[in-house]
Amino acid sequence: MTSRESHHLDRKSLRLVTGSKTDFDALAQDCVCFANAVGGTLLIGVENDTDAPPASQRIVPSLLDRIRKRVGELTVNVQVAPELKRHENGGEYIALIVPRAQGVASTSDGRYFLRVGDTCRPIVGDDVMRLANERPATPWEMMTSLGVQSADADSAKVIDLCARLRASDRVKASVKEKTNDELLAHYALAAGNVLTNLGVLLVGGKHDCANLGSAPIVQAIKYDEREVKVAKWCWDDWAQSPIELIDAIWEGIPDFRESYEIPDGMFRTQLPAYDKLVVRELLVNAFVHRPYTQRGDIYLNLHPDRLEVVNPGRLPIGVTPQNILHESRRRNDGLTRIFHDLKLMEREGSGIDLLFERLLASGRQRPTIREGIDSVHVTVSRRVIQPGVVNLLAEADRRYSLTQRERITFALIAQTEGIAAVKLGLELELPEPAALRPWLGRLLTWGLIEQSGRTSATRYFVPPGLLRNAGLDALTTLTRVQPHRLRALILEDLERFPDSSKADIWRRVGPEIPERTFRRALEELVESGRVTARGETRARRFNLKPGVSGHEGHGVQ
Repeated sequence: MTSRESHHLDRKSLRLVTGSKTDFDALAQDCVCFANAVGGTLLIGVENDTDAPPASQRIVPSLLDRIRKRVGELTVNVQVAPELKRHENGGEYIALIVPRAQGVASTSDGRYFLRVGDTCRPIVGDDVMRLANERPATPWEMMTSLGVQSADADSAKVIDLCARLRASDRVKASVKEKTNDELLAHYALAAGNVLTNLGVLLVGGKHDCANLGSAPIVQAIKYDEREVKVAKWCWDDWAQSPIELIDAIWEGIPDFRESYEIPDGMFRTQLPAYDKLVVRELLVNAFVHRPYTQRGDIYLNLHPDRLEVVNPGRLPIGVTPQNILHESRRRNDGLTRIFHDLKLMEREGSGIDLLFERLLASGRQRPTIREGIDSVHVTVSRRVIQPGVVNLLAEADRRYSLTQRERITFALIAQTEGIAAVKLGLELELPEPAALRPWLGRLLTWGLIEQSGRTSATRYFVPPGLLRNAGLDALTTLTRVQPHRLRALILEDLERFPDSSKADIWRRVGPEIPERTFRRALEELVESGRVTARGETRARRFNLKPGVSGHEGHGVQ
């Protein structure tokens, strides 16, 4: 028993339920917290700052029944299962198991709580209604109100889905032996002879999917550098299930398969404009985590320098853009289960980790997540800001087999000239610098990163020798970009986006660069004759001089 307190584990003193100052109200609140989240376990008899109960501690067996009874009296829609446990040191304690509630849990006096991280937070105001909408007594997936007969399912979709499940190594052999009808029932796609809403979504016909009202419609819109729409793709006929849409969207948008050519010594390396795993993960998140009780299209907005995915609905209660790397909430249990068994997604809560890892490992910025009034926006960069990080991380991974957290942290540090522990903690959405240790892992031990300063002045950086070998010593942050490199970036941008304004070039090259520095570099290119300009003030447009290549910028001094 060495686990730290988390979103599914907490420790409580035995004094909470014994003696003259018992506090069953506080225990009831904690149970409500877990029931409204993903469930969890309360270790009663283990103090917060210890990993074991006192060796002499003994539990009266009748206490288990008392806890079960009092929690039942003080809560609504909460089930608990207390178990007497004996630690290896001989001490006894109670493991109070709290399953996830089927509906909304509350205290008997009408208060609502939710477990977020390792704390219990009250739910008040409009969030109570959000919680009720997200946790109905009968989940949307299990409803059969449409009355669609199982016999009316799309036979091709049923055959394809069952074949995929039988081919997956995540599905037990005993499940693979089931007939197609039995598989539909096992995954809650059918209840008796009727398809559930989840069944209609995945194996229903076009007409029945349309009648769901919230089966996903996907629109992909491409914009040029002036934010003018130049292309559009739409999947709005409900002919394909969310499972089929993932491949259809990837194959249907040619921009996803474009690539960059980046310098690599004497040669040039092709780097995809968009990582296939990143795009697929964005689509999986959009399909699996959206609220299907709410209408709204999924939008893929393709800009010259970024991809933005807009999903209807807000983040689940307890999850914010600031803690999404560490918090997860299931919104559609059945759909999540099928996507996992089909190997379309990893374990719960790992999708954002994957986005961080893949983007940073390819020399791009971390994803940005923004919550609108009734939507969630996830943006990933197309532009590679640090090509050298790709080779640096690949070599480190080849030598040391880094964990996912180590890869993310190493890539973040490699993209800077040095980063303060406080800033690194913010980038990783950690509550305090002390929480960095699991993310730093073995990086310091192996010499992949070094440390300077102490306490609040601690900074981490990649040793100069490693940066030099990866070609990162000339430029590590755009905020301190060297003049010749900035001019090279401008030339590369104008080769791809001719006739651009200064504001558009600056936005694509790096808005973090001071405006005065950027303006000076652009003016120097105009004065040198490499770039031509026409128009005045805001209407001024820039182009490469005929015969000048954007790749020549690598030699600009």
